[in-house]
Amino acid sequence: MKIKNKLVKIFDAVINWMDTGKKTTVIFLAPYIILFFIFIVVPVVLAMLLSFTYFNGIMSPKVIGISNYIYLLTQDEVFMKTIIPNTFLFAIVVGPGGYILSFFLAWMLSQVPHKPRTIMALIIYSPSLTAGVAMSVLWKVIFSGDEEGFLNAVLLNGNFITEPVQWLQSPDYLMLIMIVVSLWSSMGVGFLAILAGLLNVNKELYEAAYVDGMKNRLQEIIHITIPSIKNQMLFSAVMSVVGTFSAGAIGVSLSGANPTPQNSGQLVLNHIEDYGILRSELGMASALSVILLFIILFFSKFFQKIFGSNE
Repeated sequence: MKIKNKLVKIFDAVINWMDTGKKTTVIFLAPYIILFFIFIVVPVVLAMLLSFTYFNGIMSPKVIGISNYIYLLTQDEVFMKTIIPNTFLFAIVVGPGGYILSFFLAWMLSQVPHKPRTIMALIIYSPSLTAGVAMSVLWKVIFSGDEEGFLNAVLLNGNFITEPVQWLQSPDYLMLIMIVVSLWSSMGVGFLAILAGLLNVNKELYEAAYVDGMKNRLQEIIHITIPSIKNQMLFSAVMSVVGTFSAGAIGVSLSGANPTPQNSGQLVLNHIEDYGILRSELGMASALSVILLFIILFFSKFFQKIFGSNE
């Protein structure tokens, strides 16, 4: 109670010190700041601290320095030979692929009248909301490994194959299927942000550009559209990076196993779950989380340099 009373007094003193305008700002920002600190800052700091320990969730953490990082980079062959290549392959294809597809579809929709545009935008956006259900209901049926699977049935009836293919259990096909499903469900908030930006570009800019000699739609996109929606493009790029590098459930959901068959669909997030949940090596899982955090930060800064404003 004493600590609580002291905190209340400190908070009241800060509020009284501020003028009315600043007080209103603090009141409105306080919930966000508190939740951000509790659910983002504290977990990240704890993960960084635990990454320097051996911790199994039962005994007290034992400080071991950078041993976890050394083990991951020098002795964990699965991580270096499979997990990292899989993650970067998945991110490089799905990230830029989904990003370009988002811009292309949003630009096409921006040319459509209001009512059909709304319906089509909802159709395109909805897979990002129902991806988990669709994976278990739709994609597993399409890629089922028996004769009743949709793809197997089509290929068998067309005499393209002589026996059913285990699509979701085959190391040769699992990553490709993951990429296809991820691209299908990648039209999320980034897509909506780009569409909103396109719809708010000043039309007078296009008219002035055509008067000055602009000749086609490609020049229109490069010189007018993209510079006018840089903020939305940056937001979409960051969301794409975060989404692709933090993906992991898709391979496990499709194959039904963690690790996935011969680690063919194993991503960094799956490896974190493997260490943290299946093996109870929380220190190692924390080290992996920190590595993933810095990878995401690096690519976020990269896109910020490209689309960020100099103002």
